[in-house]
Amino acid sequence: MEDDHSPDPTSEEEPLIEPVPGELVVDHSERSPVEDHRINLDRLREATEQIRASVATVIVGQRDLVDLLIVSLVAGGHVLVEGVPGIAKTLTARLLARTVDADYSRIQFTPDLMPSDVTGSTVLNSHDGTFSFNRGPIFGNLILIDEINRAPAKTQAALFEVMAEQQVTVDGVTHSLPDPFFVIATQNPIEQEGTYRLPEAQLDRFLLRVVVEYPDLEEERDILYRFRSDFRQRQVEEIEPVISRQQIAECRDIVESIHIRDELLDYIAALVYRTRTHPDLYLGASPRASLAILRLAKATAGLAGRDFVTPDDIQRVAYPALNHRIILTPEREMEGYGAKDVIDEIVKSIEIPR
Repeated sequence: MEDDHSPDPTSEEEPLIEPVPGELVVDHSERSPVEDHRINLDRLREATEQIRASVATVIVGQRDLVDLLIVSLVAGGHVLVEGVPGIAKTLTARLLARTVDADYSRIQFTPDLMPSDVTGSTVLNSHDGTFSFNRGPIFGNLILIDEINRAPAKTQAALFEVMAEQQVTVDGVTHSLPDPFFVIATQNPIEQEGTYRLPEAQLDRFLLRVVVEYPDLEEERDILYRFRSDFRQRQVEEIEPVISRQQIAECRDIVESIHIRDELLDYIAALVYRTRTHPDLYLGASPRASLAILRLAKATAGLAGRDFVTPDDIQRVAYPALNHRIILTPEREMEGYGAKDVIDEIVKSIEIPR
């Protein structure tokens, strides 16, 4: 029998493709888990910078609002944006939605809005006598709920299951919502006529609340310069998607894998527990607040390109994660104290882990 001298295609002795002289050949099969993690963090940071840059082509200032929206998006939670009219709350949410290649819906809440107008309803097909479910606008990836406090309690309650469990139950049938699912709700804290106060149980469904302030003088001038020849804000239509739904899911996996020391978990627990024993607070924060700080701190670290959480990350997200979950005593409110004063005092009173 003659020996078969033909090359074995599975042999590792010779490369299947000859490298070009002088070309750097990287063997990704030899890449370590640490290198993979570093590459993932770089991708997460790059995606964040792209979103920031896209939004900044239209929005002047509001860096904290934009950053907290991105942090919440990759942390997998919902956001309540509170501020007076005309400070770009809705516009910023629209711009963020345009940077994501996903389904976007806007729901304008009004006093006559019914729960079925949000979640959808079951209708009878007159042709064959069968029932079918018509999905409401809540079935999307990024949902903007404008002026959430204008809808009555019954409609607001329809969001409880949606925001907590990412599903809708209508006529005894449960319908799953798409993934990712991200709600941005806005409300005006000044206007009281025709509004309904959000109950604490619903406020607790929001991962964080952002309180948006007026721009300073320099930012006000920049707004006028930017839009002096663009009254219809045509720049908004020029924003292109920079991240996909799949990439958002990957970003959330990266955030979840970020390391946090036991001492920092103890630090979060101490901060939240202190809200329940503070003499200036009538209502403290629940364990859901602890989990919110954990998720937000990890997301903040990941967006900064780090694979570990620092005390600064926790302190940075403490106020937006807690300000809507605590209630001051009437005496303190009458004296002019606010949630920020108490939260800052609590943060300063707890020893920072080293």
